[in-house]
Amino acid sequence: MSARCDRTAVAGRTELRGVGLQLRRAIVATVGAIALTQLLACGKRAPPSPPPPQVSTLTVAPRPAVFTTDYVATTEAVNTVEIRPRVTGVLEKQLPIEGEHVKPGELLFIIDPQPYIAALAQAKATLAQSQATFNQAQRDLVRAKSLAQIDAVSQQELDSTIARERAGQASVDAGRAEVKTAELNLGYTRITSPIDGVMGRADMRLGSLATANTSLLTTLYQTDRMFVNLSISEARLLALQRQFGRALNQNSATAPPFRLFLVDGSEYAYPPKLNFIDPAVDTRTGTLAVRLEVPNPQRLLHAGQFARVQVAAVQDPHAIVLPQRAIQELQGKNYVWILDSAGKAQQRDVRMGLRSGEDWQVEQGLKAGDVVIVDGVQRLRPGMAVKATPLAAPATQTPSMAGSGP
Repeated sequence: MSARCDRTAVAGRTELRGVGLQLRRAIVATVGAIALTQLLACGKRAPPSPPPPQVSTLTVAPRPAVFTTDYVATTEAVNTVEIRPRVTGVLEKQLPIEGEHVKPGELLFIIDPQPYIAALAQAKATLAQSQATFNQAQRDLVRAKSLAQIDAVSQQELDSTIARERAGQASVDAGRAEVKTAELNLGYTRITSPIDGVMGRADMRLGSLATANTSLLTTLYQTDRMFVNLSISEARLLALQRQFGRALNQNSATAPPFRLFLVDGSEYAYPPKLNFIDPAVDTRTGTLAVRLEVPNPQRLLHAGQFARVQVAAVQDPHAIVLPQRAIQELQGKNYVWILDSAGKAQQRDVRMGLRSGEDWQVEQGLKAGDVVIVDGVQRLRPGMAVKATPLAAPATQTPSMAGSGP
């Protein structure tokens, strides 16, 4: 029994030594792999740092500039006439085609005239009857006056004859008025153009019943000249008045220059002139209505168009002006990127003023000599080194050139 136990113990120790040997080999292999990995990692070079971003810069230099203010405006025909019938009847004819140019007195529509021809004939017949009665009353009066001179008729009969003569005169006058009314109504069946303009869309078709003074047949637009309507705020109005040293006057020869731009951004060829200034400020909006007048010989402008009116607002001989693309906005505040003395990008808050074309006035935050980053600001971070390329300085804009109209 003891010999069997000794053999079992020896076999156990042999198995343990085999397990320990395998464990030591696994540990050595793991340590070697780690050491090899570290050696390989140490043998690789670190990646190079990215090059500094390229930016374009502009050195701040005050210069003369004129700043403009833009207003949204709408066009309006100088004369717009709604064509409505003066008599009731069936619409019989429409002569001009919609959109055609018409002249004053040109025939537009015809309402069925037959009922009014009959009414005129009846009025003339009534007038003829009244005229005959009146003529007889005049003859009776002449005879009664002759007999009255020899006391052949009483005073009562003479007075009755005089009354019949005067009643006949009144009946003739009423008949003439009825004939005149019938003639007018017959004439109103032919509707003509009161102005030189363009015919709009016909709102009634042939065969429709047109009601006197109610039904709208069409609208005529006089468009050889156009009005341009805009509204100026009270603050802007006061600024303009301070600039010119007086209140705005629609009859003044030195009104501020206006420029008209169409919806596609092109400038209208003819300069508008100040036509009307409302004497009262609208209390609901706090704005003052202003109207300009502009020629329209090519009929390029149409009533109801949107446009943009530009007014030269302020002249500053020492303005700090930057391209609008250099101005950044965050949460309602504006800032720019500048280069510090070490050549690194930094943010600086600014307060902006008026615009002048593609430029924007900086009222506060910059001074002469500051270097502002204009292009390449998308990847900038505060304190980042950059590679700067100066932009050419903009040409000096004299106030007279900037403020001149088209």
